[in-house]
Amino acid sequence: MKRERKRIALQRIHQLFKEAEKRAQMNDFELANRYVILARKIAMKYLVRMPREYKRRFCKNCYFYLVPDKTCRVRLKKHKVVVTCLNCGEIMRYPYLREIKGRRKNARNRGGNKKLQKM
Repeated sequence: MKRERKRIALQRIHQLFKEAEKRAQMNDFELANRYVILARKIAMKYLVRMPREYKRRFCKNCYFYLVPDKTCRVRLKKHKVVVTCLNCGEIMRYPYLREIKGRRKNARNRGGNKKLQKM
């Protein structure tokens, strides 16, 4: 029963973020922000972790739905993605070191295979 509630809560969160994205594309940020707040309330009520891709789509300070160039500014600085909310000025930093390490690992694997093939 508890798993079922959490599964339904995650589905609702997913649907709300899809609707928020649609509204933001139509420049209706008031409704998009409302959907973000509802999704957060559902996650808190049913003790469901908000997926990472959704957590990074809204401001942690004012819960404003973030769209690059419209409601936020995105910059890359020293292995971090720096997102600045244009509504309240909050700065959020996300590391992207994992992605860089993944690329290095893939490059090594590809390069390592070539060396083995020559021998």
